[in-house]
Amino acid sequence: MAGCERCGTALGRYVRGAVCPACRAATTSLSLRPPRLAPAVWMWSDPAAAAALGSRDLASILRAYRAASGLSQEALAALLGYDKSYVALIETRKRTPGDVAGRRHIARALGLPFHLFGVTDPDDADFAALVQFGDSVVRLAEIARQSGRAVEAVNELWPLAARLEARAAEGRLERDTLSLLASARLALGVSLGTVLPEERLTSAAAWTGKALVLARHLDDDEFLADTLRMHGNELRKAGRLHAAVARLERAAAVSTTAAGHGAALALLARAAGDAGLPDQFAGAIDGCRRRLDSATGTELLLNPFTLREIHARGLLALNRPHDAFRVLDSVAGEPAAPQWQVIERVTAGEVLAATGEQAGAEEALTTAIATAEQRRLPHQLQRAVRAAQHGQLPAIAEAGRFALQRLRGLLSPAA
Repeated sequence: MAGCERCGTALGRYVRGAVCPACRAATTSLSLRPPRLAPAVWMWSDPAAAAALGSRDLASILRAYRAASGLSQEALAALLGYDKSYVALIETRKRTPGDVAGRRHIARALGLPFHLFGVTDPDDADFAALVQFGDSVVRLAEIARQSGRAVEAVNELWPLAARLEARAAEGRLERDTLSLLASARLALGVSLGTVLPEERLTSAAAWTGKALVLARHLDDDEFLADTLRMHGNELRKAGRLHAAVARLERAAAVSTTAAGHGAALALLARAAGDAGLPDQFAGAIDGCRRRLDSATGTELLLNPFTLREIHARGLLALNRPHDAFRVLDSVAGEPAAPQWQVIERVTAGEVLAATGEQAGAEEALTTAIATAEQRRLPHQLQRAVRAAQHGQLPAIAEAGRFALQRLRGLLSPAA
């Protein structure tokens, strides 16, 4: 039987190539991830995933992973460096890699946490490195999300969150590491809230809610305010409007900076409009305008472009479409982030359709659908489809449904 050309270990008959899985894993970058987004999102948002991962059963995990990724047994075998027949034997429980190195190799190759396969990381050295660079991972993921690359943000954050959650479950997190866990939970929840479709947005709210549990005990007022803002916004997107208003009012009350206070008011205006609360909506919009001049830099939520969209959308929700049209007709500069172009175009389409401007609505929604698909924003596609349906634009609605179907092929488990 041939041996590994690097370590000399005898190669099993199902191993392809001249290098054993352990040596292959040792030289594989720790940043290796599956070729598609699905596993990252799927792990945190699909009930079937929780059952598979919670079972700690290798066969179940591999089958569920292939379904989520749309991979054949042959493709999974190629990713692992095994023969297809060996993967088939594992999935039918006729073979089980019993050695620690083999299980570590599978976990690393698939980008899954080691503990799911019943093994620990060697000497926990990589966990120490993960903690050391964890803050940078969160910051870079936030930059990616705000730049319109929320898919990349999710893929960066979920391995960090997974390791920290596993450590916390074992009672092995020190207090200073809990702060990193709270930041990772919050960033992951907000990023999931960008890339998940509406029917799964409760998962995003659950993650930001878990961040809030920790934020209340970290003695950091601005982080608490930020967490309240983001959790309130995810609750709004998940349809829990009055809970969202309560969180956002609290966020405005505890914010310690002008920009943070303005951002809380902006999100409060959106939630109050959606909830049909005209007094809270008007007060929040007025507060945003007062804060806008005192904020520094280009804020995602506290800038003229965003405030115009929030104002128009709230007026439309309050059944004031002509007032909304006048707001949208004003000049407001450029968006602070690419996704706001999509959000604004959907709102414009809704307002134009509601005021009888069919041609303008069609143009706005067509642009929104194309850009939302490109940016992988299923929630905005769903908004665009509803706007087209309400505006009696069946061809646009159909185009939106097709775009959403294509996007679901990337973001959801395969049928």
